[in-house]
Amino acid sequence: MNTLKKTLALVATLSMAATALASCGSQAASSSSESSSDAVSDAASEVSDAVSDAVSDASEAVSDAVDAVTGTGEIDASVGKGGADFTVAAWNADDVPALLAQWKGESDYKAFADKLANDSVDGIKFINFGVPGGEASEKYDQLFAGGGDIDVYFCEADWALKYINDDSLTLDLAKLGLGDSDFSNIFGYTDEIGKDKNGVRKGVSWQAAAGGFGYRADLAEEYLGVKSPAEMQDKIGDWDKFVEAAKTVNEASNGKTALADTLGGIWQAYACGRTQPWVKDNKLVIDDFCKDFADTAKALWDCGGVTKNTQWSDDWTAAGTNGSCMGYFVSTWGFGGFFLNAAGGVDGDTYGKWAVCEGPQAFYWGGTWIVVHPNTDNGEEARDFIISATSDEDQMSAYAKTKPEFVNNSKVMADLIDANTVFNEEITGNFKDKQNYFAELAENAKTIDFNGLITEYDATVKGEFIDAVQKQYIEAGASWEDTLDAFKDQVAEKITTLDIE
Repeated sequence: MNTLKKTLALVATLSMAATALASCGSQAASSSSESSSDAVSDAASEVSDAVSDAVSDASEAVSDAVDAVTGTGEIDASVGKGGADFTVAAWNADDVPALLAQWKGESDYKAFADKLANDSVDGIKFINFGVPGGEASEKYDQLFAGGGDIDVYFCEADWALKYINDDSLTLDLAKLGLGDSDFSNIFGYTDEIGKDKNGVRKGVSWQAAAGGFGYRADLAEEYLGVKSPAEMQDKIGDWDKFVEAAKTVNEASNGKTALADTLGGIWQAYACGRTQPWVKDNKLVIDDFCKDFADTAKALWDCGGVTKNTQWSDDWTAAGTNGSCMGYFVSTWGFGGFFLNAAGGVDGDTYGKWAVCEGPQAFYWGGTWIVVHPNTDNGEEARDFIISATSDEDQMSAYAKTKPEFVNNSKVMADLIDANTVFNEEITGNFKDKQNYFAELAENAKTIDFNGLITEYDATVKGEFIDAVQKQYIEAGASWEDTLDAFKDQVAEKITTLDIE
């Protein structure tokens, strides 16, 4: 809205300037010789024309700014319509079938997903790459290079900007008649990731993947003496406290139990506390934050505060049932996945013994953004699908309860949480006293701030950094300088266009 005010002020200024210049030209003409009068008149006319053009351009900018804020509600003439099939692509079937089912008014998500997988939903096609999210970008590149039909596709947070910053691959959503007012209640960090480097909205997410620290409530009481999530939060509310709590747990359990699941899990949370972008002016930015994390990670590793397990391994989830791990850094989507597996499922030995608190750092983990390909021939369907998934509060509320999902709408989530909604009996049953687990994550979702911090290189840089810290600084005992050299070399190999000192 600041841009809109500035543009309106410019229009007013230019209009006054045009009037003043025209007046000056007339006065000069009446007090000069005829030839001088003609010259002044011509000059005034040229100035007036120039100002008129500037006013016209400014007026167009005002119109564009207004559309970006309020939306026109109309699809731009340049956007294709009336295509045969509405085609949506993603790397797996975790979300697309359910979102399409909700849009089409189908309450049985699973039955709809089965029909979609069998290509038996009239007018809709789903391209399921069937790969991990990190491999999807390559699949998209192949699809685009081959000229395959595509209307809407899904982008993961780590590499979304690769496409969002490319006008040939993502459509300005204003061309679908959508503006900021259509997404007024989305969480701030999701807003940042959905916009390109010029602030143009290209993507929008239906989910807020805010995270927290899920932990064994029985072990927390035994080793830390805490009896509630609030007491646990007080024990681990910042990273210094987290390290101290980890030492206490290790000592009290005689080295049997680590407070945290993996270095990868810790990094998911810690990385969200960064206050500078990883890349600025095409240069890799290494600041005190990097050393602070490395020292925190090493302290936890050395005191037995974190397991030596690797994320996504069987040992990782098994640690939750055998007591070798007290807690996991987990995001909204993980509670019915790996976190439930860590309890051994509904029949597991530790099912129902868990709790969750905000943890030492507000963070998000993952998230997916819906974008539209500029060559879509189904602009109307793309718009309606996006509205259903990310803007229509009734649709989002229904989806939140049925999927279940922590949807990207602060009002919808606040209403559901205040109503003590049981989002999923199986997941809720894993928590002591059936804790309202989304209520804790809602607090973190409100405070995550990535304004000016998102770059298209983040996934690669973050991955190479944690790899260097673990292998060099922690496991090999290398100096910080040697660790940084290894980190820089790894980044330079993966991203050849960056200036790395």
